[in-house]
Amino acid sequence: MPRVNPEILRWARETAGLEPEEAAHKIGLRAARGATALERLAALEAGEGEPTRPLLVRMAKQYRRSLLTFYLPVPPARGDRGEDFRTLPIDHSDTDEALLDALIRDVRARQSLVRAVLEDEEGATPLSFVGSMAQTAGAAALAESIRETLVVSLREFRAAPSTSEAFNLLRSKAEDAGIFVLLIGNLGSHHTAISLETFRGFAVADRLAPFVIINDQDSRAAWSFTLLHELAHIWLGQTGVSGGSTPGRGIERFCNDVAGEFLLPTAELGTLDLPRTSVLGPLAAAIDDFASERNISRSMVAYKLLRQDRISLATWSQLSNYFREEWLANREHRRELNRTTAGGPSFYTVRRHRLGFGLIRLVRRMLSAGELTTAKAGKVLGVRAKQVQSVIDVSATTNRAY
Repeated sequence: MPRVNPEILRWARETAGLEPEEAAHKIGLRAARGATALERLAALEAGEGEPTRPLLVRMAKQYRRSLLTFYLPVPPARGDRGEDFRTLPIDHSDTDEALLDALIRDVRARQSLVRAVLEDEEGATPLSFVGSMAQTAGAAALAESIRETLVVSLREFRAAPSTSEAFNLLRSKAEDAGIFVLLIGNLGSHHTAISLETFRGFAVADRLAPFVIINDQDSRAAWSFTLLHELAHIWLGQTGVSGGSTPGRGIERFCNDVAGEFLLPTAELGTLDLPRTSVLGPLAAAIDDFASERNISRSMVAYKLLRQDRISLATWSQLSNYFREEWLANREHRRELNRTTAGGPSFYTVRRHRLGFGLIRLVRRMLSAGELTTAKAGKVLGVRAKQVQSVIDVSATTNRAY
């Protein structure tokens, strides 16, 4: 076996989003021969020594890389994100970028497996809506095309009993159309959560297996908007990652307008009577009532008001921060309640919800037909092979009730 390029060791750790101290602990390094664990890792990354195979195996697991990666002559190119549509803040975290790269590598691998399965399936046909429209058609026309393809009306969406159920409706319609919609906001633990400034959504505009990934670190009320934003990218035939802390420019603004027009037609926004005051509280309350009646997020209403020049950029920023801080406080309160009370959904129920019915339905069908091994099914679902049947069984009993 050839020697390991020490540059690969450093690159694998950094792209896994791990600082040296954390990495040394995760891969089980110990102090030895007068050197601390941190010093030993630094020496290996400097080429002063060769890692043992057991250590490489642990690195492969903790850095989320295949073992063969460590024997490449040079670090591989950055994961294929497609286009980068984001507008990032100046103080953007390199660690979040590394986590995002790891997430996109995982999504790309799973999407490739799904595509290969569908290619081999008799009767599989390309989805005509992928790349079917251009920006010149306008946001309203693209929103209408999405609505017609998904066969869903605004009345149905608003009739849902909650923002969560409204999203579930929209998601199930997208899955019925052949789009796989997953909720992923970390790499398996809250320690690897990816900020919304780094990533809100990711679209793979593939004509056989289009994927939409939604960062579930966001509020549930915002998921519908993000889903529609990413669907707009798919209709435009654009694979890429979305996010950022500003209203967006160019194509991102257009996709925001598509999502906004779908959920809240511009003409209807005129019915929102804003209080004539500079005090944030009454303005936020008016937007809250308006959004709640329509199963949409308050931030989306504020964004549309900004686009219609009914509020200033400064007011929009204040409202966004206000809504975000309030949501974070409520989320922490709910988590505290969950910690002090028994119950809650099982691991498999949560996993199924994040994966979506469409992906699990495909895996179940392909397993039954012998077209997919349990090991590959586990890779597609992002679980261990021995957990595959439990995920599928939970889905069978709960059907589409996300």
